[in-house]
Amino acid sequence: MDSVCIGKEGKKVSVKKKRRLLMRTVILIVLFAAVGFTLYASLTKDKSPIVVGEKAPDFVLTDLEGNKHQLSDYKGKGVFINFWGTWCEPCKVEMPHINTQYNEYKSQGVEVLAVNMGEPTLLINNFLDKYDFTFPVLEDKSKDVAGLYNIYKLPATIIVDSDGVIVDIVEGQLPEGRIKAMMEQIKPE
Repeated sequence: MDSVCIGKEGKKVSVKKKRRLLMRTVILIVLFAAVGFTLYASLTKDKSPIVVGEKAPDFVLTDLEGNKHQLSDYKGKGVFINFWGTWCEPCKVEMPHINTQYNEYKSQGVEVLAVNMGEPTLLINNFLDKYDFTFPVLEDKSKDVAGLYNIYKLPATIIVDSDGVIVDIVEGQLPEGRIKAMMEQIKPE
């Protein structure tokens, strides 16, 4: 004989029916969660990862002085885009080397855009007070540009030639000799 429970309306409900209803509810919840996750993942994933040999995605960011920098405005110049953070030890090592090479190559048509990923302006300024960098430092507060370029590890460098085509993508600290070679590679003819 089935065990009997009293339901909300005061009616008798068998324990088997109650268990079946609970199992169906759990299955429906899991199914809806899976569908929701799949939709979320497909809508938020980057549809077109950047690739060497393709046009660099355009972006506009503001530097610490309030000037806007749009990548497409640098057409005709080589652009060395470096993503960094104040907490990143390898960034602290490579940034002075980037500045040294920038000072050598800027008159030859090479620009550096140092993109800070989402840190407060005060923190960035405190970091920069320790150095005398001459290249523009841009703020990617929402990390949209980092997402556009699939940057998740710092430091990361993207070099773009004078036609706006990605020439190289490098994650990790760059030694000064490699920085020099990269700038030489994107120097306009």
